[in-house]
Order: sequence, then C-alpha cells, then structure tokens
Amino acid sequence: MKYLDEYRDPELARCLLAELRATATRPWAIMEVCGGQTHTLVRQGIDELLPAGIRMIHGPGCPVCVTPLAMIDKAVAIAARPGVIFTSYGDMLRVPGTTGDLLGVKARGGDVRVVYTPLDAVRIAQRNPDHEVVFFAVGFETTAPANAMAVLDAAKRGVTNFSVLVSHVLVPPAITAILDSPANQVQGFLAAGHVCAVMGWTEYEPIAARYHVPIVVTGFEPLDLLEGILMTVRQLESGRAEVENQYARAVRRSGNTTAQDVLRRVFRVAARTWRGIGEIPASGLVLAPEFAAQDAGRRFAGDDVATEEHPECIAGEILQGTRLPTDCAAYGVRCTPRTPLGAPMVSAEGTCAAFYHAGRRPELTEEKV
Repeated sequence: MKYLDEYRDPELARCLLAELRATATRPWAIMEVCGGQTHTLVRQGIDELLPAGIRMIHGPGCPVCVTPLAMIDKAVAIAARPGVIFTSYGDMLRVPGTTGDLLGVKARGGDVRVVYTPLDAVRIAQRNPDHEVVFFAVGFETTAPANAMAVLDAAKRGVTNFSVLVSHVLVPPAITAILDSPANQVQGFLAAGHVCAVMGWTEYEPIAARYHVPIVVTGFEPLDLLEGILMTVRQLESGRAEVENQYARAVRRSGNTTAQDVLRRVFRVAARTWRGIGEIPASGLVLAPEFAAQDAGRRFAGDDVATEEHPECIAGEILQGTRLPTDCAAYGVRCTPRTPLGAPMVSAEGTCAAFYHAGRRPELTEEKV
C-alpha cells in the first residue's frame, strides 16, 4: 500500500459496484464481524449502494459493546475503591453499567486514567507502589497479545501491585453461535482483517466446511469492503464455501505466530458471557493459573454486584444482527452518544453510534417523544 487514498478511489468503487450488480442473481445476506467495518459501510453509505437484494447484517464485532454488563459493574466497583488506580482505553469509560460508568467514578474523585497501551499501566504501577493498579483488558484477539505482554512484563519486573481485569472474547465461536441460532439469516461472512492478522484464518476453515458458508478475510477501507463483498457473492453464486483472503497486504494464513505463542503462554480459553447475547462456550480468554496473582477479578473478588440492563435497550438484538438501531424506540431520542442507554451507542465501533454519526436518525414522532 502506497497511499490510503488508493483504497478510497470512487471510480474503482463504481467498478466494483457494477461488477456486483452483474454477479448477483438472487438475494444474499452477508455479515461483517467487525465494528470498524460496520462504521466504514455505514459512514460511506456502502450498504445503501449495494445491488438490491444484497443485505449487510451488522454483527457482534464491537469488543466494547459485547463486554458483559457484570464486568462493567465489576470495573466500576473496583475503580471506586480507595487506593486503586484504574486504567483503561478511553472508549470503555462511558460504557453504562447498572448504576453508572467509569467516567462517573472519575468525576466523583476516583483515580481513573486513560492509557494508550497496557505497558503504560505497568509503568504507573512501578511509580505508585502504594496503590493497586488495574488495567481493563478487553477486546478480541487483536488486543490480547499486548495485554499478555503487559502481564509478562509486570511479572519479569516484579511489579506485584499490577493486575488485569480480563474480558477478552474470541471471534470464531461467535460465528459458530450465530450459525447455530434458529434465527440465523447469514449466508456469508466478512472476517475481521485485524483479528486474522494475529490469528490467521485456519480456525475459520472448519466453520466454512461444516456450515457450507463462505468466509472472506477483509480489510477496513471502502474498496476492501466492496471487494470482500464481491468475493463473498461470487462464492455464494457458484455454490462454493471457502475461506478467502481479500486483505492480502496484511494477513497470511498462519497469522502472527509470535503473538499466538504469547497468548498461549498467558491465557487459557474458557466460556465467556457476551453482553446482550449470553454465554458462548470457549469464546473467551482467562489468565493461566500461573498468573492468578495478577487477576483483578480474583484480587477484588468481593465486589460483585447485581446487574440489570436498561429496559429500553435492544443492544442484544442489534449485536446479533436481528434488528437495526432505527428499530429501537429510544434510538436518537433518549439514547444518543451524549446520553447512551447501551454500549453500541458509546463505542467507536458500535453499530448504534455508526448509524447516529452517519445521520441515520428516524423522524421524531409523538409516539417516540
């Protein structure tokens, strides 16, 4: 890649759209499993430019959005404790829990800090030996290696006041759960390019074969997505079900084996609850037993609280792709980026936020006001 503009060329986009129109002979439903891809599709209006019958279903590809409510409540409770410095990426601070968010804890005097890498949190712990420093380790396979490195770095340096609150989730089990659902409408998938840059795509091959569903590893720019959709439609039209790689400039089949080795050393695969979806077997990461001392969930085990979702929020259905943000009565009225009722309106990768920032807001009616 020389220039980013190469992947935003409007003339090439028109050519890909024309080829899509010439290729598609019937309706197809394709899911992108990445919030970054969702934002590009919606912001650029790609989903509205596709040929009639080609429907994009927005999947649970926002790691902030699928972080379980109980984990948000746990984070809020830990951050509010005296003597704790709670660190996190910025997009987690406004995710609503049952009774508040991390930004509210900060406003009330809690020591909540935004960091740009988990290694920053380790350094904070070194400089503040009289405090407990906690890092909120969330995300898909993409962010997990850096968080694993922070655990190893703290252990190597003998930093005993550093721990991580782990809420990592894995993409392949989520795809399987979607395909196993009686309500499933998805016929093809765009796999997240950054996840596959770490893990490769071998985990997707048995899924494609078992469910006879095409999976195309796809990037994040407009032309990436249009080409990924075209590759998926070509497979669907020809009756093929394979894993293909559109994102060849960044992804290889084996992925980043060094990063995978670090993940295997620090984490173990376990069941994980996804916010709005429920528990999915073998869909998350937890710290390996030898790193139990750095597990904030254990270190602050007494801080569990009862959880309750906002009654108006339909985030679970949105995350599963069965409904759109505009189907929600609160969307754009009582639920906005300034006053979010659910995580998909907060995160930079949330579907509700994508729709809202793209101006897709329903007309106000007496019923909604």
